[in-house]
Amino acid sequence: MNTTIRPAGGLCLPDKCRVTLLALGDVGSTLLMGLRLLGGDVIRSIGICDVRPGVSERWEFELNQIQSPDAAALPPVDIIAPEQLFDGDVFLFCASRMVPDTSVTSGDVRMAQYGLNRELAAIYARMAGEKNYRGLFCVVSDPVDPLCRAAMRESGLAPAQVRGFGLGVMHARALYYARRDGRFASYLTEGRAFGPHGEDLVLANSVAHYDDALSRELTDKVAHANLEMRRLGYKPYVAPALSSGALSLLALLRGQWHYSSVYDGQVFMGCRNRLTPAGIETEALTLPPALQKRLDETRAKLNAIE
Repeated sequence: MNTTIRPAGGLCLPDKCRVTLLALGDVGSTLLMGLRLLGGDVIRSIGICDVRPGVSERWEFELNQIQSPDAAALPPVDIIAPEQLFDGDVFLFCASRMVPDTSVTSGDVRMAQYGLNRELAAIYARMAGEKNYRGLFCVVSDPVDPLCRAAMRESGLAPAQVRGFGLGVMHARALYYARRDGRFASYLTEGRAFGPHGEDLVLANSVAHYDDALSRELTDKVAHANLEMRRLGYKPYVAPALSSGALSLLALLRGQWHYSSVYDGQVFMGCRNRLTPAGIETEALTLPPALQKRLDETRAKLNAIE
């Protein structure tokens, strides 16, 4: 994988962004908390929208009452109507028409949401296109990568304007297991994550000293970590909302390296990248053949999803 800088293609972001967020469920509200607490240097304000009565009012009331003792400036939160979602610089799609409850403890929970969530994403993607939106259209809802391609196709936005936030938590979960099991320790300093937030995730224990069997074992543990949380009786949303959502988005806005899904000319694939004045820069890596083969297989599976 060589360094690639893709032109900004219609993307225009100021030093401090106006962020708009659709849907304040478990993920959206947790993501909102992260942005309010941590994003004061790159976010000037956050507009929130939820179609359920009282939800936006609740979070506007709660979030604007968060203040640090030193009175540091935090991005103010305000309520907006759906037609105002594309009046900002960064739009966060956190909506979902179907989230399996905690009784679902097996199978690909993320892809089970695709059909209904695709229809919902298409509505807002077309709205973005009609408003000639020039900012970032960020997908946080599952399944992230297929929804990104659907949103790009429906909206007519430039590929660089669409971004998926799902891989950050997979990297974070890999670090979690690597700290608990010495066999995976190489991931802490040499590991990489690629691909979707789901079953076709690809983790490498190390790019320089790649071990295929070890990497596949770690991948399996991470890809199914959400099911472990469901078996405890809880929905796995806190780490995704913060690791994939708030922290990764803020890294992007700061021009820092992070994990998110970008368009490779065929599909949206998660990888380590950063946003530069010239466009999207992906990490320069020489991949071993066995790892490249896994990535090619994942790309083919993503490409088969309509």
